[in-house]
Amino acid sequence: MRRIAVVLFNLGGPDGPDAVQPFLFNLFKDPAIIGLPNPLRWLVAKLISTRRAPVAREIYAHLGGGSPLLGLTREQATALETALTGGDDEIKTFVCMRYWHPMSDAVAADVKAYNPDEIVLLPLYPQFSTTTSASSLKDWRRAAAAAGLNAPTRTVCCYPSDPGWIQAQTALVRGALAEAPAGTPARVLFSAHGLPKKVVDAGDPYQWQVERTAQAVATGLAPDTDWNVCYQSRVGPLEWIGPSTEAELERAAKDGTGVVVVPIAFVSEHSETLVELDIEYRERAEHLGIPFYIRVPAVATANAFIEGLAAIVRRTLAGPEVLACGEGDGGRICPKVHTGCPQAARP
Repeated sequence: MRRIAVVLFNLGGPDGPDAVQPFLFNLFKDPAIIGLPNPLRWLVAKLISTRRAPVAREIYAHLGGGSPLLGLTREQATALETALTGGDDEIKTFVCMRYWHPMSDAVAADVKAYNPDEIVLLPLYPQFSTTTSASSLKDWRRAAAAAGLNAPTRTVCCYPSDPGWIQAQTALVRGALAEAPAGTPARVLFSAHGLPKKVVDAGDPYQWQVERTAQAVATGLAPDTDWNVCYQSRVGPLEWIGPSTEAELERAAKDGTGVVVVPIAFVSEHSETLVELDIEYRERAEHLGIPFYIRVPAVATANAFIEGLAAIVRRTLAGPEVLACGEGDGGRICPKVHTGCPQAARP
C-alpha cells in the first residue's frame, strides 16, 4: 500500500481585518503579479498594500471581516479524500494557500511528517495561468526543497473541460436558468477573473482555457442559449482582456435581457463572488434596469466536481507523466501559440 499526499492549491484570503494588509503585501510582492526586481518590487508591494488595505477591509467586512476561502477549501479537501478512499492506497489531502496561511513552508513540513511515498499537486484553478497555478507550484517547489521533501511528485497543471467540472457547472447553470422569469430573455455571462492583456500576449493560456470551459458548459445547455464570456476584477491602468463584466452588463441592459452570471474560473466562494458579483455587480445591474440578475454559485463540493477531481488524481497516479493536464491522456491541450503553457516544451 502506497501513502499518497494530495496537495490542493488555492489563493488564500485574510482570516481577519488585521490580516488584510499583510495578505495584500504577499500578493503584490509575488513576481508573477508584479514583475519588478527587488527591492523595487518589495517597495511597490508595500505601497499598494498600504493604500488598498482600507478599501479591502470594507470588502471583507461584508464577509464578517475575513475570507471564507480556507474553510471552504478544507471542505473540498475532505470531500476529495473521502472520494479517494477505498482503493489500494492510503491517501491524505492537504490544503496549501499562496498568499495567506497555511502557506507552502508549513504545508510542506506537514507533508514531510506524513512521509508519503508519492505526492500529487492539484491546483484548484481549473484554468492554468502563470499568475496563479504556476506561482503556487513554483513556491511549493522551493518550500519542498527546503523541507527535504524528496518523494516522487506528479503535478496536474489544469483541467478546463474535465467532464466532472463541466457537469457540475452545467447543472448549476441549468438550475439558474430555470429560475429566470418566464417571458423575459436571459443571457448567461461566464465571468472570470481578468488578466492584463500583456500577460496573455506573452503566451499565458488562461484566456483560451477559460473560453474552452465556457464553450463546454454552453454545449450542455439548450442550443439557443444566449451566452458570452467576460472578465471581472480589473485594477490599475494597464489594458486588460475583455470584454469586461461591466461592459456586458451594459450591453444586456441595452438589449433588455436578464443575466445569469456564472463564476466560471472560481471553484469556491470568496470576495470576488460574494462581494463583487453578489453586491457590486448586482447593484450595477439594478441601476442599469436589467430585468433580473441571477448569480450561479461556485461548484464547491458538488458531487460531479469532486468525483472529477478524484478521477484526475487516479489518472495522474496511473500515468507515466510527472506533469500532466487533468484531461484525456494528460498530454498538452493548449495550442502552440500559448508558450506559457507548462507543457510548452512538448510537441
